[in-house]
Amino acid sequence: MDEAFEKACRELAERILSSPSESFKELNRLKVEVAKKYRVRPPKNSDILRACGYDERVVSLLRIKRVRSISGIVPIAVMVKPHPCPHGRCVYCPGGPEVGTPTSYTGQEPAGRRARECGYDPYMQVKSRVEQLRAIGHRVDKVEVIILGGNFTYLPLDYQRWFVKRCLDATNEVEAKDLEEAKLLAEKAPIRNSGFTAETRPDLFKREHASNMLEMGFTGVELGVQTLFDDVYELINRGHTVDDVAEAFKVAKDCGFEIIAHFMLGLPGSNPQRDLEMFKMAFSDPRFKPDGIKIYPTLVLKGTKLYELWLKGEYKPYSTKQAVEVIAEVKKIVPPWIRIQRVQRDIPVPLIVDGVKRSDLRKLVLERLESQGFRCRCIRCREVGHVKLKQGVEPRPEDVKLKVEEYEASDGVEVFLSYEDVVNDVLIGLLRLRIPSSDAFRPEITEKPSAIVRVLHVYGDVVPVGSRSEEGWQHRGYGSMLLREAERIAREDYDAKKILILSALGVKQYYAKQGYRKDGLYMSKYLN
Repeated sequence: MDEAFEKACRELAERILSSPSESFKELNRLKVEVAKKYRVRPPKNSDILRACGYDERVVSLLRIKRVRSISGIVPIAVMVKPHPCPHGRCVYCPGGPEVGTPTSYTGQEPAGRRARECGYDPYMQVKSRVEQLRAIGHRVDKVEVIILGGNFTYLPLDYQRWFVKRCLDATNEVEAKDLEEAKLLAEKAPIRNSGFTAETRPDLFKREHASNMLEMGFTGVELGVQTLFDDVYELINRGHTVDDVAEAFKVAKDCGFEIIAHFMLGLPGSNPQRDLEMFKMAFSDPRFKPDGIKIYPTLVLKGTKLYELWLKGEYKPYSTKQAVEVIAEVKKIVPPWIRIQRVQRDIPVPLIVDGVKRSDLRKLVLERLESQGFRCRCIRCREVGHVKLKQGVEPRPEDVKLKVEEYEASDGVEVFLSYEDVVNDVLIGLLRLRIPSSDAFRPEITEKPSAIVRVLHVYGDVVPVGSRSEEGWQHRGYGSMLLREAERIAREDYDAKKILILSALGVKQYYAKQGYRKDGLYMSKYLN
């Protein structure tokens, strides 16, 4: 950074601090003005942050893409090397080793480009993403690593273990001799692993796959469900059935995993009415009921079987208008215990032959909902960080109350506990407690009548481990209060003798302070 440029950056930092309410437009005008004064290019936010030594006051005002860290954990997506699917290729799939990209990806998505630039090296992918996030002002103290690229559980087990170890080496900031050492180091690492998730197919998530993932330190699984109709599975050459989906859900929940289900809109053999029926089934049928969903409108991409059908006039994807209408209807019926993670893929518009080409689909959906007098009550839309950032609403502690909802799922019972501002409908934190089915198979769970804490999460801006923040909602005691209530419900309402937690590696010390001890692949406590 030359002297004139550094002076420009420092002046900008000072002027930003003196007028903290500057809009994005005003900030850009200010950058141009100062750049002209010093005859340099307009500085980027990351340049200003570097010049002021990442002064926390400036960081909080300049943080780019705040949505990345307002849910309490920073997600870091990494991709595995290109590999084939066991069943062949789905009609809509643009990826695979024959085209040099991970299964189901074009390779042009942001995570795909980063992976390719790093040679699909997991260590470099995590390290470069952490550096990138820090450069634009994010606290990277708590991360969830999400492994993308198709069917992780289909890859050779040695590769899976190596991939996980190298991800942990990056967040631990030290190289371990093996996976077991990396997992131990992660418990006290400078960057805490607060979640580990991988995506795979429902038919590749049986008991043995679940146990392998538990041993590696995973806490969640993303299942490529796509539809809930067997005739559609046949048409798209999916290679599994709805029964496989139901079995995967039960295995995952009985092990304590968080489940994110991927669904596609407008597949061959479907239509808007059928898609809405699919979501009603996902939300109400006890065989399913995921914790979160990702919605992907089907796109026509070159090199796919779907493209050939489109050329023949045998297939037509949803228009943007149709996709908005369907997703808006889904948002009207989504239960408050489900999080809608995404509503479209990160595929560059030039690659889309036909289908939704707008990149602001979520915004269009929310505008339609608002125009009809509705609002989405999914977890994401009610999280304290999102509500504060987008609506300027700050919950009042005196309005925050405990809420409890129970529902049957996968032959067991789910208890959804949450602390919410009941006046403004803002979610502060949640806990998912499961009373497992009679098919639970992990010895840690079957030893005594047990309950499992699958998820415990307090939302808002990331607050570092061991710190408190006047503005943040983490570390104010909501997590421990949710845990105490879950223990009471397990003991008094379900006669459980033991409560287990599928803990992320970097959170085990927190649970130890709450009276839990290591128990096989879980943390647990006996209930008196």
